[in-house]
Amino acid sequence: MNSVDVLIVGGGIVGLATAYDLTRRYPGRKVVLLEKERELAFHQTGRNSGVLHSGIYYKPGSLRAQNCRSGKLAMEQFCAAEGVAYEICGKVIVAVAEDEIAALERILDRGKANGVKCELIDKSRLAELEPHAQGVAAIHVPESGIIDFPGVCQRLAARTMEAGGSIVRNARVTAMHPQSGSICVSSEGGDFDAKYVVTCAGLQSDRLARMSGQQVEAKIVPFRGEYYELKPQAQHLCRNLIYPVPDPKFPFLGVHFTRLIHGGVECGPNAVLAFAREGYRMRDISIKDLAESLTYPGFLRLAAKHWRTASKELWRSFSKNAFTHALERLVPEIRTEDLTVAPSGVRAQAVARDGSIIDDFWILETECVVNVCNAPSPAATAALNIGKLVVDRLAKRWSS
Repeated sequence: MNSVDVLIVGGGIVGLATAYDLTRRYPGRKVVLLEKERELAFHQTGRNSGVLHSGIYYKPGSLRAQNCRSGKLAMEQFCAAEGVAYEICGKVIVAVAEDEIAALERILDRGKANGVKCELIDKSRLAELEPHAQGVAAIHVPESGIIDFPGVCQRLAARTMEAGGSIVRNARVTAMHPQSGSICVSSEGGDFDAKYVVTCAGLQSDRLARMSGQQVEAKIVPFRGEYYELKPQAQHLCRNLIYPVPDPKFPFLGVHFTRLIHGGVECGPNAVLAFAREGYRMRDISIKDLAESLTYPGFLRLAAKHWRTASKELWRSFSKNAFTHALERLVPEIRTEDLTVAPSGVRAQAVARDGSIIDDFWILETECVVNVCNAPSPAATAALNIGKLVVDRLAKRWSS
């Protein structure tokens, strides 16, 4: 049995950022991070499209809005210091029809309330920024960017270990047993007696939280984000980032164009229910995961409410022509033959039993455990700040 001060479960960007902040601020503490895969950032972080978000979409005062702004600045500073690739290239959010302008203006108001540098632009200015995009108006967000999040994770891991922290891979957690003043954690990488545990488990976050003894009134429902890439001859159609006006009732931003930090342009995502929590292909099926989703009242209520949108997403999953048609709304010159299939990702979406989507960062605590139960976009952008927030909560225990 290994005795540690803080055991962190999850080697994605939020778990690594927590370990990084903890070992920097409290170098005397024994910190161990467990990752169930052989690679760090294997799931959501490693399959992220690599956008450095500005914070324009989020409800003012929410944890997402607060942490995105300061987290983005911290991330830029970290990348500059550590030599990780990033670029502030700007994005446009495009209204393709007059009936979208009111929603566009609401997004603009949110952005300004959150301190985001953004402006409403007309068709001529849009044509200067993105000559191949079509719209009646748009928001220009010059401070949005693109970034190498796996590269960030490599540097966070290296700095954590240099500061005395340990990282154990192939260490799936199998059980947690709260004790008086500590918690015993069994894993495939060894057994640990920890004074405190932090779970940052993404797609498995609700299961780990329950394993720790936490009452969690929501469940993770996995949505697969399906992408295409532009072939080289079509990459000129997108200079940087081109987004549609999102449906405010749905947690996804709609299919969009993203220039990648290491080259290429990605298009998507199309969002459909994944048949496994880590189901990156349509044929990846977990009976346990699928049955859990399909029998969960929260998902059934969500599906009933958004069946029209869901049916369109599902059709695009089967039809490349339908996917292309969605992209044509933003860039009319795009053609089906310009697209090639790209790797998919799976989003961990926390859904309450009443069918409502938990769209903010959600952290639950017990005496010895801090569970990051929901960390949707912009969690990667805000990761350094989320890590600091978690460590602040741990520090209150130490000082009391």
